Amino acid sequence: MAESTRDIKRRIRGISNTRQITKAMELVSSAKLRKAREKMARSRPYYNTVYDNIKQVLGQTGNIKHPYLDVRDVENSLYIVITADRGLAGGFNSNVIRSVEHEIRDKKENTQLILVGLKGREYFKGRGYNVAGEFVGMTENPTFSHAQDIGKIAMDMFEEKEIDEVYIVYTEFVTTISQQVKKLKLLPSEEMREGVSQKGSVVEFEPSPEEVLDYLIPKYIESVIYGALIESSSSQQGARRTAMESATENAEEMIDELQLSFNRARQAAITAEISEIVSGAEALE
Repeated sequence: MAESTRDIKRRIRGISNTRQITKAMELVSSAKLRKAREKMARSRPYYNTVYDNIKQVLGQTGNIKHPYLDVRDVENSLYIVITADRGLAGGFNSNVIRSVEHEIRDKKENTQLILVGLKGREYFKGRGYNVAGEFVGMTENPTFSHAQDIGKIAMDMFEEKEIDEVYIVYTEFVTTISQQVKKLKLLPSEEMREGVSQKGSVVEFEPSPEEVLDYLIPKYIESVIYGALIESSSSQQGARRTAMESATENAEEMIDELQLSFNRARQAAITAEISEIVSGAEALE
């Protein structure tokens, strides 16, 4: 029985150490989540301003022709897939990967991927998917320059007609405990085309509407990608915080159960010792 109590104490000590780690990771994720949400709040006004300007230009120029608005028969697609560089975040990575793979499994040869995050890169490269670009080591603290680099690959491939459409798949931040996978079509942008009016031009643009759009549309694409990176960063920390909080609570429950088992085992050992003493005393009589 004494051996049993030693085993239980050893297990309690091991789980307590794990609980300390998960609790520390929960606190770190909470701090990172707070910073990511602040960055997300600052980036949204920029995105909204660029988007409103594009809609205004398109609404005033009629059915304007532009390479990034060119709708063509889809033969080849590009997906920008945003995952995390680290795990221990519940279903954060697997949800994105599963969503993308479900959609492109049957058109693998005609699909290119830009993989953001180590987890997505490991999964898709290991299964022989076509990779047009990869970005790792920046998912927890993305910058606008990262979005520009990703957007340049996508826009260049679209202009060169290597691909006919571009999607971005990421995790949208809803609340600290709720995140959802979202897919958005970047090129040709359906949202931008909704602003196209069939009326003639009312406002004059200098030097020309085409050149204004040449500037605005790339900014729009880059800001959408940056927004997705920030959303994903916030979602990642929220998912990791929730997972570590759950792990900490589970560890505490296990410790409580083991402590109860330890007390029972110790009580049984004491009772056995008392019985032996009593039996010995009776034998001497």
